[in-house]
Amino acid sequence: MKNLTNVYFFKIHPQKNLFLRNCIARNFAGGNFQVVCNCDGSPSHNLTSNEILRNRKLGINDIKKRFCSSNSGPPSSKLPPLMNFPEIVWPSLIKSIRNFILATFIIKPYLDRDFNIPDFVMGSKKALEVVSSKISQGDVKNLEGLVTGDVVLSLQKSLQYMSVFQREQIAINSEDIYFSFPYQVGIMFNEQEGQEQKRFVEVTMVFHTLRGLASMRERGEEPPLNMGVMPEYQKRISICNYRFIREYTKGKEGDWTINLLNHFKPSDQLEE
Repeated sequence: MKNLTNVYFFKIHPQKNLFLRNCIARNFAGGNFQVVCNCDGSPSHNLTSNEILRNRKLGINDIKKRFCSSNSGPPSSKLPPLMNFPEIVWPSLIKSIRNFILATFIIKPYLDRDFNIPDFVMGSKKALEVVSSKISQGDVKNLEGLVTGDVVLSLQKSLQYMSVFQREQIAINSEDIYFSFPYQVGIMFNEQEGQEQKRFVEVTMVFHTLRGLASMRERGEEPPLNMGVMPEYQKRISICNYRFIREYTKGKEGDWTINLLNHFKPSDQLEE
């Protein structure tokens, strides 16, 4: 057994030596075993004997990348998707005209006399700040009432695979928003025969944020218009897509909640 162990032994850090020795020793003893990697908090990996034998021809760097991909270099700032939501960046002229018609001539006179786009945008910014802060802290359970139940479940799964550094990028200060707009306003009716007609309004919001913008403005500074192509600003820019929904069924009017959301960085797309 000693000779067999030495064949697959790599001269690296003593802790890694112990790791590989244990892998090989248990492998030749038979059966599968669990390898726990605490480099990035990712789930442990199950290694079979066949996998160990296949890996014997790989360099130690390849093995380290497989199990501890974030072990070298600075932590990745790339944001994995929080939910399966198409990335929306810019407004659509056709949708903007349609949004104005729906909000002015249908929602306001027939569903909600207090509804108007400017007030909704202001309220959505505060909702973004509160929800993103709780997601960043991992406090997803306390989002009930602010987001729908399926959003809570999706966020719990997504956060399991995010590092602390990535979570920190999610928190948004509403004063760091430099551009926002309602991308799409929709009205939905449930007209199934024999059932009470239900009415819902959905509004998809897009927020462009620059981390640290509020501090810059306190110093009397304004970011340049072309900051999107300047490296010193690119990593600080993120875009948030949030879809809000509210029921307007007669006698059952509810509050605005979020039923879909996502955060992403344009700079991540450039790197790809």
